Amino acid sequence: MVGHNNQLEFNIPQLQNLIKRDPASYHEEFMSQFTHFLNTLEAFQLYPEQHNKTLDDLVMFMAQVAHCYPKELKEFPQQLIEVLRTHNTVLDNNMRMAFCRALILLRNKNLLAPTDLLELFFQLLRCQDKALRSFLQNHIITDIKNLNAKHKNAKLNSTLQNFIFTMMKDSNRAAKMSIDIMIELYKKNIWNDAKTVNVIATGCFSKFAKVMVASMKFFLGKDPDEKNSDDSDSDNEVDPKEVIMANKVNKKTRKREKQLSKVKKLASKAYKKKSEAPVFNFSAIHLIHDPQGMAEKLFRQLETTTKRFEVKLITLDVISRLIGIHELFLFNYYSYIQRFMQPHQREVTRILQFAAQASHELVPPDVIEPVLKTMANNFITERNSSDVIAIGLNAVREICSRCPLAMTEDLMQDLAQYKTYRDRSVMMASRSLIQLFRTSRPELLHKKDRGRPTEAIEELDPLDYGKITAKDYLPGAEVLLENKSENIEINSESGSDDEEWIDVQHSDDGLEDEDGDDEDDGEEEEDDEEEEIEEEEEMEEEEGGEEKKSEVSGQVIPVAEAKKEGEEGGGSEDKSKEKNKKGKKQILKAKQKLEAKKLKRDQAQKVTLERLLTDEEFRRIDMANAKKQVFSSKKGLKRKLEETLVSAPSELVKLSDIENIYKKRKHDKQTRIESVKKGQVDREKFGYKDGRMNENCSTTNREKRKNKNFGMIRHKVKRKQNKSYKDKQISLRNHLLKLKKFK
Repeated sequence: MVGHNNQLEFNIPQLQNLIKRDPASYHEEFMSQFTHFLNTLEAFQLYPEQHNKTLDDLVMFMAQVAHCYPKELKEFPQQLIEVLRTHNTVLDNNMRMAFCRALILLRNKNLLAPTDLLELFFQLLRCQDKALRSFLQNHIITDIKNLNAKHKNAKLNSTLQNFIFTMMKDSNRAAKMSIDIMIELYKKNIWNDAKTVNVIATGCFSKFAKVMVASMKFFLGKDPDEKNSDDSDSDNEVDPKEVIMANKVNKKTRKREKQLSKVKKLASKAYKKKSEAPVFNFSAIHLIHDPQGMAEKLFRQLETTTKRFEVKLITLDVISRLIGIHELFLFNYYSYIQRFMQPHQREVTRILQFAAQASHELVPPDVIEPVLKTMANNFITERNSSDVIAIGLNAVREICSRCPLAMTEDLMQDLAQYKTYRDRSVMMASRSLIQLFRTSRPELLHKKDRGRPTEAIEELDPLDYGKITAKDYLPGAEVLLENKSENIEINSESGSDDEEWIDVQHSDDGLEDEDGDDEDDGEEEEDDEEEEIEEEEEMEEEEGGEEKKSEVSGQVIPVAEAKKEGEEGGGSEDKSKEKNKKGKKQILKAKQKLEAKKLKRDQAQKVTLERLLTDEEFRRIDMANAKKQVFSSKKGLKRKLEETLVSAPSELVKLSDIENIYKKRKHDKQTRIESVKKGQVDREKFGYKDGRMNENCSTTNREKRKNKNFGMIRHKVKRKQNKSYKDKQISLRNHLLKLKKFK
């Protein structure tokens, strides 16, 4: 037994195993090792820069068995913390890593408070040891995540956030690591409150470039169009049915069974991930307390910075998002960004994107109007290429969709002339701009560009700066007072498909909806009656003018002489009468429109206030509003539904919307094959066509000879070649007689 105890003093892993099984029996052996540890630690503190393998083993041994002897090792965590605080930058890298691992082990056993350890680790981030810093960062994130797993510990989170805020003012490495930790915790939905966001916002004004760039990139977020690298593509996913079938057919082995179980787990995990409800969070830029002050500080910092152009672009992007989302006023920003609007400028499409993002309805039109003129002068000119002109028109469209009052009538009509440009990309960009103003400010367009006005356009209210149109009713709700069969076609077979709202058949002439035939016929009859009344009045005037009696002599005067006499006196009176008639008709029509509009508004208000609407009724209202975009109040079909619907501008401008150039796209091989097969549908079969009435009847010997092997018909070919002149003459005569017989 004595020899066994002597061996345990040198075999620490075996002693550790025995102590975990029976701590009381090996208390003496532990105390001897603990005394050895204290002596070694005192010796190590004299030369902390040297690596001590014995101390490394003893520290890990004490951390492993600390829960077995809590009284004896009560001061052990504090001893390690004191060594790291005193000699944190001087310690050997391996020894520092060993002490940190031991402290993490104690923390996992709840023998150490989280605040003490996390504060120590944040201080250790100053060390020039990259491996240690990444190790500590992972532990800090994991530990805070575990602390908030069941419920959020508000007091602890507040303490740690305050400490991280102080660490951001520290050295470059500690500040960068602190920002990275807070950003990672926000992305993991652990610290996703406004306090965390505003702490990160202070990093945008840091004197360290890495901290500033990391903070601003956090507010830019991730492009939603980009696919996550973690999400596997559908092509690379394993189909569990194929693996199950292969497992049935192939030889049964343990490896195949393990593979099958693994595939089943992956399939169930993917199914759960797809079936989970999506999580919607406010983006970080919405949670900023003082967006106006932050935008002004960033712009002041941008004007005086000497950093690289990429850093300036990031700053411009953050400022533009702040202005657009929070509807801020920063007028100097627009004049600053105009200097970069040149076709040869690097990243010019992104600069145009920032200009569009920074425009909103509350910006005075006089401020954004110079931006539009700069774009028109520098991009939309004949000296530039077609791609440059198209990009300029797209950028103008994106700005005007957010601030339509910035466009002037002269500039709009000049840009609309590009609708007949020789290049397709420019033509389509100009037409998209015209389509935008058809539904927002049609008065800026020429009459030929406005198109026939639809019901929705006639109901538009004129736009004014700062005007808020708050409605106390649901637009289009008056349709619920009509019969379900009127103006609406509900496709009961398609269920609740939102895409198939209206059954509109597109044609060049335009078709009238079967429900709107009665209304249109009635309106056309009214128009015909008005035209007949006008023609009768003209006829009466002509009949009265053919024979005009003289007031003096009572004789009949010819028409020409009567006209001469009336030109001086009665001509001005007739013109004034005609003007008065036209004016009265216009006033009457305007009154009728106002009354009809008021009636619709009253009906919609009545429906909205007096009823609880169902999903089906909301669907009917949406369908009726979509129908208004297509149909005119007089002539039925206006234009195609997809051409009239203009989507509302989003908070952020997509770069693809500005760089969208209409060209023939190069398709991949699969797309080309599909288009070829689509063109072959209902086409006659390519190849030899015989004249038989019935394709399934038997073939002639001549047709069979074509499919035979040449060795089988060689003798016939040879016999044909050796024919004499007389035999050829006889065969030709027989052939001609045969043809004559069947004619």
